[in-house]
Amino acid sequence: MSDDVHNPKLPQCDYEHRDIRSADVIYFLIGLAIAVVLVHFIAKGIFRYLDQRYETEQPPVSPLVSAAPSDTRRIPPQFGNNYTKYLQQDFPAPQLEINERTELNGIRLREEDTLSTYGWVDQKSGAVRIPIDRAMDLLVERGLPVRSQPDEATPNVKARPETMKGK
Repeated sequence: MSDDVHNPKLPQCDYEHRDIRSADVIYFLIGLAIAVVLVHFIAKGIFRYLDQRYETEQPPVSPLVSAAPSDTRRIPPQFGNNYTKYLQQDFPAPQLEINERTELNGIRLREEDTLSTYGWVDQKSGAVRIPIDRAMDLLVERGLPVRSQPDEATPNVKARPETMKGK
């Protein structure tokens, strides 16, 4: 009976009869490390080539732009890691939004403040703004402004010419 269990011709009882050599594993790992280093330098060289090609194909900067930065992809060292300070002081226009939700909330708060407070629109001409609720109350008290009716002697400007009546 014991002969059937260890019979090498049965597939369920088959096993590897020799071990892998440790030298083969070491050679594989050395080859893998060399391949990784080689691929790293090849990729770095390709990116350096593409970066130089990108820089040479850039159109010239407009003479109207003053102090155009050479590379806006990296924060200059004088700003450290303060990205918002860099955007406010040195980044060329137009700028992208940094935090859309915060900026939108800021716009809504300024609009709400404009619609609900008193303030000058133009102080020289005497134009002011008042809150919407107060404006509606004044409209209810005073009513809508009405134009005076034109006299009978004044010709009607909106009347149609005689030639248009027949059509």
